[in-house]
This record gives sequence, C-alpha cells and structure tokens, in this order.
Amino acid sequence: MKELVRVIATSLVDHPEQVEVTERETDKALVIELRVAPEDMGKVIGKQGRIAKSIRTVVKAAATRDDRKVVVDIV
Repeated sequence: MKELVRVIATSLVDHPEQVEVTERETDKALVIELRVAPEDMGKVIGKQGRIAKSIRTVVKAAATRDDRKVVVDIV
C-alpha cells in the first residue's frame, strides 16, 4: 500500500523528491501518512478534495484484496 501511495503522489507533484510515505499499524487499521512539499499540497488535495478522495478510494480498493482497513492521511 505504501508504494502505491508513493507512485500516485510522485506523479502529481512538482517536487517528487520531497514525497514521504510512512506506514503505521494500529489496532483497527493500517494508517498511511503522505507528506509533500507545502507548495504541492494543493495538487495532492485537488479542488474540493477530489484528488485526495480518489487516492483514498484507490487504496481502499487495493486493501480489500488483503481484507484490511486502510486510512490515508495527507499531512
């Protein structure tokens, strides 16, 4: 999941070298944190959060194969 988020995010931003993706496991879900450069934040979130919602949808669909709950946080 971590690599999927990284590939999507690096294709969207102007500074792909500043994309950081971390994973941590909680008792309820796998939490994936995405960090990008401040000037790229708007590109990752999109108008009215449409791109962020799309990223979460793709990751959630990939997580259903493993029967896991995944949360994507954009920090």
